[in-house]
Amino acid sequence: MRPRVVLVDDHALFRAGVRGELGAEVEIVGEAESVAEAVPLIRESDPDVVLLDVHLPDGGGEAVIAQVSPQRPGVKFLALSVSDAAEDVIGVIRAGARGYVTKTISARELASAVRRVADGDAVFSPRLAGFVLDAFRAGERVGGDAELDELTAREREVLQLIARGYRYKEIAARLHLSVKTVESHVSSVLRKLQLSSRHELTRWAAERRLI
Repeated sequence: MRPRVVLVDDHALFRAGVRGELGAEVEIVGEAESVAEAVPLIRESDPDVVLLDVHLPDGGGEAVIAQVSPQRPGVKFLALSVSDAAEDVIGVIRAGARGYVTKTISARELASAVRRVADGDAVFSPRLAGFVLDAFRAGERVGGDAELDELTAREREVLQLIARGYRYKEIAARLHLSVKTVESHVSSVLRKLQLSSRHELTRWAAERRLI
């Protein structure tokens, strides 16, 4: 039986390519190009696997996982991204993805990865697996962080951008939010983490390798 798959990527041409390459191996039950489109689609179609880009116009793949998993715990996520940055790999795995492969993967390897994830395996491109192993060796809680788990997916995105030096107005434009909403998220993050300033927040994020 072919795995039922939802494709989430903001490039229509790339989605068409994946659909063409995997069409005989999987059943594509839906496509989305943003967090806003992906969440209701995945909840409704309840696929076996979601092929998920890490960076989307209105947020990250982590936000999709955070919003879907509570209602659809059986859905498995496989990150498929052009990014091979360690922070992206660790971030999406911490959020709950079962694997992470880069877009240089062959069609045959991708089909195999989807089937393996559908069967419950964890799948990584070789170099990316090293990031996860290194994080374990360094004592990082890849599977979760009690304080970080207090934050919503959107709050985590705002936290990372603040820690990277973005101003409120820049964050608002990047995440398609109002400045007032960004300010509200920052206040919530500071309260939940019991921090009192942007400087403390940046140091907190740096200690957890979130920057």
